[in-house]
Amino acid sequence: MPTKRDYYEILGIQKSASLDAVKKAYRELALKFHPDRVPHEKKKEAEEKFKDISEAYAVLSDANKRALYDQHGHAGIDQRYAQEDIFKGADFSSVFQDLGSFGLGGGLFEEIFSDLGYDFFGSGSRRAQGPRRRGRDLQIAVEITLEEAATGVEKTVTVPRYEMCSVCSGTGARSGTKKAVCPQCKGSGRSVSGSRGFFIQQACPRCLGEGSVIQSPCPQCNGEGRSKVTRKIKVKIPAGVDNGSNLRIRGEGEAGQSSHGDLYVIIEVAPHGLFQRHGNDILFETSISLSQAILGGDLVVPTLSGKVDMKVPAGTQSGSLFRLKGKGIVDLHSRNLGDQLVRVNVEIPRRLNPQQRRAIEEFARLSGENIKESFTDRIKKTFK
Repeated sequence: MPTKRDYYEILGIQKSASLDAVKKAYRELALKFHPDRVPHEKKKEAEEKFKDISEAYAVLSDANKRALYDQHGHAGIDQRYAQEDIFKGADFSSVFQDLGSFGLGGGLFEEIFSDLGYDFFGSGSRRAQGPRRRGRDLQIAVEITLEEAATGVEKTVTVPRYEMCSVCSGTGARSGTKKAVCPQCKGSGRSVSGSRGFFIQQACPRCLGEGSVIQSPCPQCNGEGRSKVTRKIKVKIPAGVDNGSNLRIRGEGEAGQSSHGDLYVIIEVAPHGLFQRHGNDILFETSISLSQAILGGDLVVPTLSGKVDMKVPAGTQSGSLFRLKGKGIVDLHSRNLGDQLVRVNVEIPRRLNPQQRRAIEEFARLSGENIKESFTDRIKKTFK
């Protein structure tokens, strides 16, 4: 059997630590290692640590147990107390009354355990009852255009979900009948489980902590208390959303015992035939003729809000990038407008008629270029 670690070492405190110091140490470690507050791959390790720190606190927060432990160590505790008795009288609830130093609500620890249906023996925390289950969150994808992402839009989505049964009003029992006392927990709503000295009261698996069971189920919902319906829900999509953005619609998820869940709307922005989005900026590519690139001129450019005129300066190089201020997409948070970037590619003609060719040759001659010189002649000159 592995040797137990020192309780003071587990909590990271000195042997002379005050009761307040014991509570503070336990509070910090319990919040850090609670199994529901760690990544899945670390859950098993966290469960072991959580059990160890809870046992250490149960002993060191009790004056009699602590004195016995200080005098005889683990042997004194093991001889005097059965494993489940170690937790009797330990005040877990008061440890979490004030979590201001953690920036957390004071009911956080109680909320964690009430959601799981847990209650420590003798802790003074509320009687174990079935967790008042919140309805399941739902998720749905909505496709919109780039123009709709830029301006915002209202969409109607169709959501299949469970809602409270209209026949039994959510009780699950046939009209005119009542629930019976649960035969497994005898109406207490609790069951006891534990290991390695860490014992908890948990919601009864038969009645889910309610203390009662349905003998004659509602024919509409078969005793579930919920029935499946399809709802049409209007969703306001704000300007500036991007592909993968998600919107939470509170209370539009499935019905639960305590409250409805939420509906998460995942935005999918369809590809656009003209524009590419880069953050809040829009990229548009176009081609201009060789003469436009050399001489400059006006260009009509499409934007998300309509066509605009843009000047192309003389001597524009292929691949040049121009910026149209404020013609992009509004930022979802700051509300600042992005820009539209216009990339200009110079189109080189593949074929020239005789007049065009003579004009280009004349231009080359005036520029001092010998375009008629063969490649072989140029090689010879290079190595002469």
